[in-house]
Amino acid sequence: MNHQVDNQYLQQIEAHPLFIGTTADELRGLLETCQFKHYDKSAKVLYSKTPREGLLLILKGMAEVFVSHEDQPEVLEVLQQGDMIGFSSLADFLGEQSENPEQYAVEVRAVEAATCLHIPYPVIEARMHDGNVRDFMLKQASIRLRDIYQSLAEQVKQASHFGESEPFIRRIQDLMSDPVVIVDQDEDIQDVAMTMVDKKTSSVVVVNDGDQLIGIITEKDLVSRVVAKGGGPGTVAKEVMTANPFIIADDAYYYEAMSSFLMNGIKHLPVMRRGRVVGMITLSDLLRKKNRGTMEILHTIEESTFETIEKMKPAIYEVLSNLIQDRIPTTHLLKVITKLYDRLVRHAVELAVRALETRGLGVPPVAFSWYMMGSGGRAEQFMLTDQDHFLVYANCAEEKREEVEGYFAELGREIVQHLEQAGYKRCQGLMMASEKNWRGSMRTWEERLRTWSLRATNDNILLGHNFLSYRQLYGDAQLHDEFVQLVDEKLTKSKIFLYRMAEQEKDSPVPTLDHPIRALFRMKRESIDLKMHALFPLHHCLQLLSAHHGIYVGTPLERLDKLTDKGVFEERVADEIRFAYEVVLSIRVDQAWSSYKSDSERTSKVYFAHLRTKDKEELIIALKTIRSLQHQALGAFGMY
Repeated sequence: MNHQVDNQYLQQIEAHPLFIGTTADELRGLLETCQFKHYDKSAKVLYSKTPREGLLLILKGMAEVFVSHEDQPEVLEVLQQGDMIGFSSLADFLGEQSENPEQYAVEVRAVEAATCLHIPYPVIEARMHDGNVRDFMLKQASIRLRDIYQSLAEQVKQASHFGESEPFIRRIQDLMSDPVVIVDQDEDIQDVAMTMVDKKTSSVVVVNDGDQLIGIITEKDLVSRVVAKGGGPGTVAKEVMTANPFIIADDAYYYEAMSSFLMNGIKHLPVMRRGRVVGMITLSDLLRKKNRGTMEILHTIEESTFETIEKMKPAIYEVLSNLIQDRIPTTHLLKVITKLYDRLVRHAVELAVRALETRGLGVPPVAFSWYMMGSGGRAEQFMLTDQDHFLVYANCAEEKREEVEGYFAELGREIVQHLEQAGYKRCQGLMMASEKNWRGSMRTWEERLRTWSLRATNDNILLGHNFLSYRQLYGDAQLHDEFVQLVDEKLTKSKIFLYRMAEQEKDSPVPTLDHPIRALFRMKRESIDLKMHALFPLHHCLQLLSAHHGIYVGTPLERLDKLTDKGVFEERVADEIRFAYEVVLSIRVDQAWSSYKSDSERTSKVYFAHLRTKDKEELIIALKTIRSLQHQALGAFGMY
């Protein structure tokens, strides 16, 4: 152990129940086999397949234990300083070996920068003779088991009602309870309780003398903060309430409320309109009034076979039609539709893997990850387009290389066939996992990225832009993290490649448009290509700025958020970019859907004569914003 680093934590370690009662020499001997581990924010502490070789004592920071479920992890518990990670592996330590010892159900990641002490099993075994240590371990395991079961039960209950298929097209104002039950901040808590009984409500909101919302009181608050503590007359509402509660606007969407419930671990949301509380929405309200029809789409996707998967496209298009008709903001629409498409393509990959197993090729010989690129990778695909994907698999021993490459060549072809059956056309540019250039081991991808960076031709730059929109949709989490790290390392060293990307961007400036009033008299342009002149510049510039600041993964909006967090954009500028993105996507979605319904040729070219005045005005503003973004991106590379 590095004692210079460790001394700052030594007092904390000595006071931990696992080490209390040891002499200085005994402690020193035990710690000789321990190791300090440091994790950055969001870094994985344990993967589901990480061999468990002891426990981790959190000395600084926080971590969360979660179950990976596609791209939406379900958090089981949050651990803080003084807690221990790895109790799920104690059965192995105690001799109860799992049938699959390399597979664990949960993963752990750092919520904030964390420092942990890794305590190997021999140290724990050496301390288990102490009765106090045995009592501590049993108590901790019991508490954790209880808490995890409660958390898991709640989430399973929600999942059985909610699922991921809910299109969330309903507004909160249509679902909330009103009028809301309001109490004054100085009202006696016994009167508050009687009000809740009389009104048959599980919560009330607390307001101040100016009728402004300052808190919420739930049944749980009454039990834990009054009954459990022996509170009685004289206790007032403001002493019991949860101050500054999470709130939601009355015109927000169903899915926004559901996200708030799941992410914040709450069950009540006061509903606001122009600064005033007008209603209450609960988790139970949402679960009772969910859209059953759309939920069936996801179940149908999961049950589909190669022969029936083609029926999913019209089902998803029906949801898309409803969302467009209800004029839901385009970025929200894309979140909903992306969930459906993601499930569809994941299922197609699963079917492809099963097909190879049925044909006698067995299971994947090594870990692999499958990625979407293009509009699918950017999570902005609203209609099925060409396939655009690649495949990465783990390195293997040289003697197995031919076998492994053969398997993934077959898997790539099988995935393409299943996606084609689902409605995705084959990519004319052959950017698919069925092609040798778009699959390979980590070693192969390392060489491929190095070649792109050394030969920064126009073709390679075009490939680079498409590649940098990648998003993992299926596969091994640890391999994915290693791949992201590989991309980071290669592009960080390849400044010339990024510089050439910036040069190419400089040669394609975002056009400016006349004000529509002047355009009535002298129209310099009759049309504009939304992809070439608006979306692509926005994507490319966000990619350039992201890479310049060490960000190599994420959708456009995710990259924008990360860049804003790093101070690259002021929040005001970020909002302007979000607005521009929404405007351009909205026009593109409307036009493409109209072309689809009229069975006419789809194009990204927009004629101004066909746009409403409002759309013209907003498009002019959007293009100015994207042009400013382009200047900022080029400026980062010294080109302005």
